[in-house]
Amino acid sequence: TVSLKLPAIVTTDLRLNEPRYASLPNIMKAKKKPIDEKTPADYGVDVAPRLKVIKTSEPGGRKAGVKVKTVAELVAKLHDEAGVI
Repeated sequence: TVSLKLPAIVTTDLRLNEPRYASLPNIMKAKKKPIDEKTPADYGVDVAPRLKVIKTSEPGGRKAGVKVKTVAELVAKLHDEAGVI
């Protein structure tokens, strides 16, 4: 993180998004290092739930579909029965 007083000029390089690959000796060193297990409390983070589930229910069942033979019949069904058009 960098904080600057405005106005400021920020420039970038072409290699900004180019990944850096670890060398084999560094990979071997990393394998030997112990990994400390920490809890969220170690970082001062509160993980208490903030949401409360009031109710859950399954969605209603769907009606069976209807096959139509022509485009005119489809338009008529959408207009009259479904009220979409």
